Amino acid sequence: MNIIFDYVLFHFQRLYHLPSPLEIGYGLDGRSRVQVTSTTSTFFERQQAKPVQTVWKDWQGTNLTLFFDETPDQPWFTQTEQGHVVVHYDLVASAFYLLSGWQEFYGPERDQFGRYPYKASQQARHRFITKPLVNYYLDILREAVSLAYGQEIKPKLWHGKPFATCLTHDIDFCQSAWKVAGKPALKKGNLGLFLKLAQQKLAGKDAWFNLPQVEHELTQLNAKGTFFFLPESAPYDGHPNADYDVLSQEIQKEIKRISAAGHEIGLHGSHGTGTNARQLQAERDKLPADVKGNRFHYLRFDPVKTPALLEELNFAYDSTLGFPEHFGFRNSYCHPFRLFNFKERRMLPVWEVPLNLMDVTLNHPNYLQLSPAEVMPALTPMLEEIIRFGGVFTLLWHNENFSDYGLSAGRPLFQEITRFLQNRETCFLTAGEVIGLTE
Repeated sequence: MNIIFDYVLFHFQRLYHLPSPLEIGYGLDGRSRVQVTSTTSTFFERQQAKPVQTVWKDWQGTNLTLFFDETPDQPWFTQTEQGHVVVHYDLVASAFYLLSGWQEFYGPERDQFGRYPYKASQQARHRFITKPLVNYYLDILREAVSLAYGQEIKPKLWHGKPFATCLTHDIDFCQSAWKVAGKPALKKGNLGLFLKLAQQKLAGKDAWFNLPQVEHELTQLNAKGTFFFLPESAPYDGHPNADYDVLSQEIQKEIKRISAAGHEIGLHGSHGTGTNARQLQAERDKLPADVKGNRFHYLRFDPVKTPALLEELNFAYDSTLGFPEHFGFRNSYCHPFRLFNFKERRMLPVWEVPLNLMDVTLNHPNYLQLSPAEVMPALTPMLEEIIRFGGVFTLLWHNENFSDYGLSAGRPLFQEITRFLQNRETCFLTAGEVIGLTE
């Protein structure tokens, strides 16, 4: 249980300006200024995927799910005559369960791409995908520390701003707008559009070779983005990878130009590389030498094999963990966190910058199918949670969805979302910068 406590405490210490030395005991030791009741459950020893029972308890107007407590009748915490504060619920066990990805490692469910599916998750079952429960648990612990030490515990800021936004762009397609958007237009009798896209392609200016357009949108925000390039063009088991050659002169020129402008270049590991270290490293070698971060194509993260692989290749961070089926908090946390190695029972040095929203999620036939008018009303409660806890909002907006031939109203939606964030005084950071401020 010490491993569980150390993992949760590590992340708690990165959220707030805490007293030093900090006395928090996991278990009622009678000595520590803050003592968190530890569960008597043998759940973690039995290595089950899902807790047998849950209870719900209100915290400042929000009903929270707890996984290792039997009754919600007691107060969250009380103070003893000696001034010690006793937390009556095992916030540590519940936080570890969600943050570490325990349910994914031990759960057998996988979709056709080897991903842990949203429908199998506790987030779906109990409908808290847009509530960062781990942040709530740690907020309760913060209040307990504040009471025990008699001082206000303030959150850490992002260059003085209350929360951060990480704008990321997976570069999958640069050369196929004429085909993907043009052929359907031709079938619908829109010969003019087909010819326009075909002529652009023949002139070497495919409508999706539009990285300057993406960069222009970032410039309007005074923001730097993180661009994940996909170095593999060969299909994998019938599934497409890139439609371009990352080593071609025109793509290399764009990578150098984007990097010189202060944006970050990351690796977009192709299909299958989440379980193939040699292939992932070969793809990384095709990009600039200082690439520190990765996001897997199709968000193909294997809960059992991928974390150790990322450590083996010395990646500083990954940014794959979000559910493609739904926006929100896959690990119920709105800050970066360190991945966990269950086989060796230790925290890894690799950070995860969790993905909160992918553009495709909004209207893909298999996902949410929201109209443009429905997007902001749906997203706002999630964004308010991030703002409440001073977290990081990570957005994935593919380059083709800045054009007129991708996601319906793609560019206006991107502008609407980022305008909301600007108005709430966010700090725009690259993924690498986010990690630099979190470590």
